[in-house]
Amino acid sequence: MKQKIYSVILAGGKGTRFWPLSRAQRPKQLLSILSSKTLVRETAERMFPLSGPDRTLVVTVAEQLKDLSRELSALPRRNFIVEPEGKNTAPCIGLSALEVVARDPDGVMLVVPADHWVADRRAFRRTLENADRLASTGNHLVTIGIRPDYPETGYGYILKGNVVRGSSIAGARQVKRFQEKPDAITARRLIRKGALWNSGMFAWRASALLEALQRHQPGIAALLNKIRAASAGKSLTRPSPRLAHLITREYNKMPSISVDYAVLEKAAAAGRVVTVEGTFGWSDIGSWSAVHRMMQRDDNGNAANGKWLGLGAKNCLIHAPDRLVVLLGIEGAVVVDTPDALLVGDLKRAQEVRELVEELKKKGLSSYTIK
Repeated sequence: MKQKIYSVILAGGKGTRFWPLSRAQRPKQLLSILSSKTLVRETAERMFPLSGPDRTLVVTVAEQLKDLSRELSALPRRNFIVEPEGKNTAPCIGLSALEVVARDPDGVMLVVPADHWVADRRAFRRTLENADRLASTGNHLVTIGIRPDYPETGYGYILKGNVVRGSSIAGARQVKRFQEKPDAITARRLIRKGALWNSGMFAWRASALLEALQRHQPGIAALLNKIRAASAGKSLTRPSPRLAHLITREYNKMPSISVDYAVLEKAAAAGRVVTVEGTFGWSDIGSWSAVHRMMQRDDNGNAANGKWLGLGAKNCLIHAPDRLVVLLGIEGAVVVDTPDALLVGDLKRAQEVRELVEELKKKGLSSYTIK
């Protein structure tokens, strides 16, 4: 019998690289950056053909639950898993695996971030269906790799190994190893070797992920086992006060670590990780420079949302929905205007906006990072 697919949408991020548009209470996944829909709604709608609303789970933190529930009203309330504390991807995916196993011991998880962009939904669905087939037929841990368009230094890379034996899925390869966020020279070398971008999208049987945590992260696994024993196979999405207290206590003991570091790098060395190449047009929309790259630009390379006028402006990004912005002789700038804060910066340094947010907090200006 074919295992059921459960989509797990990771929606706890803060999106600080999109300040001042994104704030703690209005994170990136709740922004409408490239279309009229929020990123999280577009993500959910991409997953519905694979898992339907009833088997689409969302993992988030308590302060975002209300807004996400409102935005994803097609999902039942019991499909929202609340992290007691943001802990990176390994703990929250482990917690999600407990929920999937409680609903279906053989269930397959398709794990996707809430804030990515996909151009071709049909090709995306075919790729994830192939990943599901690989995950369903063994203990494979499957990662979706993307053929690089340019030497991006903000992404991790997947170095491919041999073709997966016995698989009829074109492009399915063993993962030789992972390379985290290389410099530009290394990125170009990796691309020449045929490496793929690591998209942060995965497929595996929930039980296989829990077994991998047991093998490679016994500390996390032991804490998850305590939660599993206390829940007695019941859903974790609406726990009793006693169970909620236990989940919080055990979860807060877990390290903040990504599933890549915690499991995949180690499992790849043991030959248990495979990759499926996706060719569906993808970006993690990780910075304002990524938005500029994806938007329609004029003959001078400028892209804009809102009213603006430029004289001699080139290769700029302007987000100003409420008032006119005028640029004179500026090149490679990002301008983001909001009612209480204005960002003007070098588009090439857009990744540093996250550091800027930390500086605001240090300077006692945290109010500008919240609402």
